[in-house]
Amino acid sequence: MYSREVKERIEKINDTFRVLVVTGPRQVGKTTLLESLMPANMTKVTLDDETLRKEAQENPKIFLDSYPTPLFIDEVQYAPQLFPYIKMKVDKDKTRGQYWLSGSQLFDLMKNVTESLAGRAGIVKMNSFTYGEIVENDKKELFDPENLKQKEYIDVNETFERIFNGGMPELYDIENMDRNDFYYSYINTYVEKDIKKIKNIGNVESFKKFMRDVAIRTGTTLNYSDIANDVGVAVNTIKEWISILVSTGIIYLLEPYSSSKLKRLTHMPKIVFMDMGLACYLANWESAKALQLSEMSGRFFESYVVSELIKSYDNKGIRLEISHFRNKETEEIDLIIFKNNTLYPLEIKKTANPKKEMMKNFKYLEKAEMKVGTGGIICLYDKLMKLDENNYIIPISSVING
Repeated sequence: MYSREVKERIEKINDTFRVLVVTGPRQVGKTTLLESLMPANMTKVTLDDETLRKEAQENPKIFLDSYPTPLFIDEVQYAPQLFPYIKMKVDKDKTRGQYWLSGSQLFDLMKNVTESLAGRAGIVKMNSFTYGEIVENDKKELFDPENLKQKEYIDVNETFERIFNGGMPELYDIENMDRNDFYYSYINTYVEKDIKKIKNIGNVESFKKFMRDVAIRTGTTLNYSDIANDVGVAVNTIKEWISILVSTGIIYLLEPYSSSKLKRLTHMPKIVFMDMGLACYLANWESAKALQLSEMSGRFFESYVVSELIKSYDNKGIRLEISHFRNKETEEIDLIIFKNNTLYPLEIKKTANPKKEMMKNFKYLEKAEMKVGTGGIICLYDKLMKLDENNYIIPISSVING
């Protein structure tokens, strides 16, 4: 079993809160990790079991009375009726780590946690493997633009193999697991078990076509109308479906930078797939090399870097303040990290030959009247080095293998 970066945070939450809530997309290893950490006296029930689910929905008080604490309830989002009764239980007993709750429908689960368990529950967000977890780097540090470090070189071929294969744990835990079989099953299970429980989407094939269309657009600005035209459904339907992909952790929307001091900025986010292997499968790439040599390779590289950053920070429970910059003239900055009241601009380029002109749009941030810190170009160069007084060439290894 691969070591998970989020383990330390789970243990800390369990020691300090009465309820531990673990959320994240389907099959990213939530149940496996929690089972490995369960105390010997903890009972586990899963609401994937139809009989247990019905009991929890119809008789939530009796259900909870039937199981002593500590209790682990898997797929708890299927029985929101339990949350008020869990609140009453933990209000009477202040013992830490009484309930472990996990689920894959982030929006519904978080809504119930916020309404019923505020102040009582500690929340952990899980994602698929990071690069550091796959290569078993147990000394990985978070990427910090204020403290850049040289790390072992990762070449373009390995980078695109990681992008192509993604980070779903079963692909690494199960010997000879076929990538195509896994993702085919994943998509069908996701649609049948998650999507249909959230919303009656009607035409399942249209939703799958929509997922493929969004995958092809990873790394681009979200345009509802263009997707609606491609899929053949209404714009409002696409907006609903995008919100489903976000709430189930399939995609992340990288919001645009905004400032009252800057005019003519775009208001649309960028699409970022949280597991690039899933994006590659949906976009019908048959090999890492084919993707690497394609016109889309730069966008997939960019999305991979952003998703790795988000996952790494999620594992530590730290909110990562990031955005992208784009104005009406389509002048862009791929990524801006906001930290300590300072903006850190970054370009993300699939190149081993970065040039200063790639950072020409950093100048627009000077008009925002905020401090602009260390910037640079995240790329495939092999060494961390200064490009000018304030900016660096940043190898991808310094970002994903900190």
